[in-house]
Amino acid sequence: MTASEGFMPESERVTRQLRDEILDGVRRPGSRLVERELAEALGVSRLPVREALKTLVSEGLVTPRPRTWAVVREFTSSDIADLDEVRAALETLAFRLAAQRHTRAGLEQLRTVLDTELEAARAGDAVRARRAAADFHQTVTSLAANELLNELERPLRSRLRWLMGQHDDLLGVALEHEALYQAIAARDVQRVEALVLHHQATSRDAVLGHRRQGLLTADHAPDDTSGRAG
Repeated sequence: MTASEGFMPESERVTRQLRDEILDGVRRPGSRLVERELAEALGVSRLPVREALKTLVSEGLVTPRPRTWAVVREFTSSDIADLDEVRAALETLAFRLAAQRHTRAGLEQLRTVLDTELEAARAGDAVRARRAAADFHQTVTSLAANELLNELERPLRSRLRWLMGQHDDLLGVALEHEALYQAIAARDVQRVEALVLHHQATSRDAVLGHRRQGLLTADHAPDDTSGRAG
């Protein structure tokens, strides 16, 4: 890789880092994101931080506040229901088209992503497993070979990745992906559609359970926000 190929603008690097920290749970919902503090922590000027926050606001992960700070978005029950409905519609189409249109190269790429997820899940590496699970869905969308579908999914990608990360059964999700992979490889559209419906249902139950647990934890936690990130 040449120097020019490896170059990444500071604003993009800061955006990726903050996005990963939010989606990986390092920065919790409601955490303050202050331009000056982030710039100092990341060793950059305030301009790339400002640009990164604007991008994350557009992706739906950050809520702006007056002047020079923002907060990590706290998704409401209504937000989650809306996301789940949109995910169901886009995902069902993506998996069906992937089963019909995938190429050998695309299937090999999906297998590689799935193997990474299975390995991470069995090792109990939650961050790596959840990232690979999100990559599995994104790869399926690319296998659908529908550019409009990709365009519709792209601005929702971060929020959908957040939604799909609200689970603790790492191996259970990976095994459901294994079954979906086998059905896609066999071009068994009917089985893919049935498995997608089941996958969405188990994911929905996991999100609700995760949210209930979070609310219970919040109810019993001390009323102290001094430890919030940012």
